[in-house]
Amino acid sequence: MTDHSFHDQLTKYLTDVHSIELQALEQVRRAPDIAGDPSLAQIFSEHADETREHERLVREQLDRRGAKPSLIKDVAGRAGGWGMVLFAKLNPDTPGKLAMHAYSYEHMELAAYELLRRIAERGGEDAVVALAVRIGEQERAMADRIAEHWEQAVDASLREKDADDLGKEIVKYLRDAHALEAQSLQMLQAGPKLAEFDALADVFARHLEQTRDHQRLVDERLAALGGHPARVEAAAMRIGALNLAAVFKAQPDTPVKLAGFAYALEALEAGAYELLARTARRAGDEQTVALAERILAEEQDAVEQVAGTWDAAVDVALAQQLA
Repeated sequence: MTDHSFHDQLTKYLTDVHSIELQALEQVRRAPDIAGDPSLAQIFSEHADETREHERLVREQLDRRGAKPSLIKDVAGRAGGWGMVLFAKLNPDTPGKLAMHAYSYEHMELAAYELLRRIAERGGEDAVVALAVRIGEQERAMADRIAEHWEQAVDASLREKDADDLGKEIVKYLRDAHALEAQSLQMLQAGPKLAEFDALADVFARHLEQTRDHQRLVDERLAALGGHPARVEAAAMRIGALNLAAVFKAQPDTPVKLAGFAYALEALEAGAYELLARTARRAGDEQTVALAERILAEEQDAVEQVAGTWDAAVDVALAQQLA
């Protein structure tokens, strides 16, 4: 490994996190207006200030390295931020969907900085290590704050709904969960070949069997409630997962990108089951509560298992790129 090649590679990772911050900024700037709850609006507003500072700090670090943010990545990042907010706004349960997607996005940011820190440590880049630690701690804290507000998100989503509406909402959340499991299933089936290292491939293989069981349990509960999976939505999620697999395969640092994305995807699923469990509890549907809490525990465990592969992901990616 030459100092020059490592410098260039670390700079590329900094341009990646800069585009992630711009996407995050588009989200948190608009989130307070659609949060549906004052306490949720406040944490998004506060994090908008943090995110502006994150973007500035990363841009400053790029300047010190004689580099500039990537225009293409940044434009894509802004567009992605608008898309997430539009998706949440178009859903009838906007506060819940917003919280769920924001929770996942904070995990994606946290993963990005955890991976950036590990890369910088291997090159003795102390300034970048300090940057990644500082911002990573704030991203983790924001994810925790969102998790502390699941109840408020559900309350805001269900406000003015009667008992019949609650039953319909449970079916909707179960259909959402089924579609997410379809996406996860597709990714996990392709994941071992994409991962390019044993640690993550093993996590994918173990979680694949759990995911098949999750989808079966959700199907059974939907049938018991007189519902059925949203086949079009599930098919779209599967196609999306296949497209993502192609994108990851084309990346020069697949192990790192895939390990970060898998972490965020598991967090997204965890958020979906948090919302489902709380909605079902309000309806007195203890069977759905039990199902959601069982699957939630396994999704949360998968989140931690993926995080446990990050050191190996960085080692493999750097060996591939800097050989």
